[in-house]
Amino acid sequence: MKSLDIDFLSRQAIPIEMGGLLQKLGEYKGRQDLFQHQTPQVLATLKQTAIIESTESSNRIEGITVPSKRFKELMAHPSKPKDRSEAEILGYREALSKIHTKPESFPIDEKTILGLHQQIYTRTDIPAGQWKKRDNSIEERLSDGRWITRFVPVSARETPGYMKELCVRFNRLMDKRQTSPLILIPAFVFDFLCIHPFSDGNGRVSRLLTVLMLHQADYTVGRYISIERLIEESKETYYEALQLSSKGWQEGKHSLKPWWEYSLGVLIGAYQAFERRVGTITKARGAKTAIVEETIDNLPATFSISDIERLCPSVSRDMIRVILNRLRKEGHIVSKGTGRGALWEKRGNKSLKRSNKRGNNKDKA
Repeated sequence: MKSLDIDFLSRQAIPIEMGGLLQKLGEYKGRQDLFQHQTPQVLATLKQTAIIESTESSNRIEGITVPSKRFKELMAHPSKPKDRSEAEILGYREALSKIHTKPESFPIDEKTILGLHQQIYTRTDIPAGQWKKRDNSIEERLSDGRWITRFVPVSARETPGYMKELCVRFNRLMDKRQTSPLILIPAFVFDFLCIHPFSDGNGRVSRLLTVLMLHQADYTVGRYISIERLIEESKETYYEALQLSSKGWQEGKHSLKPWWEYSLGVLIGAYQAFERRVGTITKARGAKTAIVEETIDNLPATFSISDIERLCPSVSRDMIRVILNRLRKEGHIVSKGTGRGALWEKRGNKSLKRSNKRGNNKDKA
């Protein structure tokens, strides 16, 4: 909550270059509406891809992984998890899907934050949906193997009060509409990470909150491009910005500049990727073909037409058959059986997005 103190914010000098980032993001936000109206089919497959990439990256940042083949199976056919890692991966996906579906139904308050934490661990026997019971610290392992304490968060006893005040201050400042949401949202997430309110899962909840609050502020790019994937790809810079801005946080003498610049940079990267992917897909191939091919890329090695139909409701069964037959002739997939229950199998690990040599396919968006 220290970063959302009005006096503190007034003392934080916004550098000229950061003002430029805010202006650029305003321009991206204006163009996102145009893309949403013009390319609905393309956006449908981008949504599916973003959820899969976000689930994988946000958990992988925390060292939670499963083999690639099994991960694709879990994403295509959510089933009973075999272990804790699978349970947490499925929990994150379900929480993120709810945020994407109806972000306005999640007020920024303690109940929502506890609920997101509960959702991640809902398939495990780990106590969740409650603030930490013991004090914790953020440790760092040095190159010589020694561990040092990098940051001491708020005590367990003080955590409930800090979290309540954090939410109150954020909502109050958002209601006043005097400060850009792109200033307030990173400040909220930063204070959340400094409070470190949970024994485990703080990073993943912070990323869910980031996507949620950006949605609510109408910066909806996280619905189509995985912000979590971009954070994973810049993980070293993420931790460096967090460390630089956390110096003096307990006394309210920290600088948010490194964290602001990192957060805005990630968001700009997401919008750049969004416009690039929408433009590439619509120019290089028909939109419906793109939807089906990207969906196949993210399905397990063996799949059915029904799997594609479930993930591509805007594409007819006949159109799916046409695309599958072309991919079969090109050697990307093989058919296993006939009729409605026939299975298809991918050949090799090559992405259809990169290997596809399109003929004269002209399906319309």
